[in-house]
Amino acid sequence: MKIQWIILAVALIAGLATRYFVDRHDVSVAEAEQSSGQLESGKASVDLFNTSDNRLRVVYFGFTHCPDVCPTSLAILGAALKAITPDTLNKVWPVFITLDPERDTPEKSAQYAQYFHQNITGMTGTMAQTQLLAKKYGVLFMKTKQEDSALEYSVDHSSYFYLLKPDGTLLEKVPHTLNPNILVDAIDRNERLLIEN
Repeated sequence: MKIQWIILAVALIAGLATRYFVDRHDVSVAEAEQSSGQLESGKASVDLFNTSDNRLRVVYFGFTHCPDVCPTSLAILGAALKAITPDTLNKVWPVFITLDPERDTPEKSAQYAQYFHQNITGMTGTMAQTQLLAKKYGVLFMKTKQEDSALEYSVDHSSYFYLLKPDGTLLEKVPHTLNPNILVDAIDRNERLLIEN
């Protein structure tokens, strides 16, 4: 009879301990999700999902050491921003978010984004924030070792422009393109959609 009580007590303690750790994990995930849009740009903290800022977000995920895809995509974004009307430009918030927070400091991301257009905000989050944002929008990325390279590793990633509502809701995903007019059309279409809703 004593052994049964001991087994019951151990089971109860194990159950309570498991519940505690599950609850703590759920709280940690919820806190991370809540702060996933609170990133750093230069020396400032920026809330990507600030609903009092009603601009259309045009977000690109990449990294500053990218040899070709990121610079090409950001150049296309810069060309699209130059092609839209000044009125539309004022209603758009172009954003570059690094997938390599280990190397890309907030200052580095901000400076890199500015090379392509003065309106592009470069942002860096923690790795947890980066992973949550990537999961939210279906961004695929993976660190790949580079043998015999001073860079040590690269980041393979999908290449899309994500057009978002101020609350972070995805409106449209535009694949990597060499034609800025495709992005201009998407910006115009989604900016009008935001006004109508």
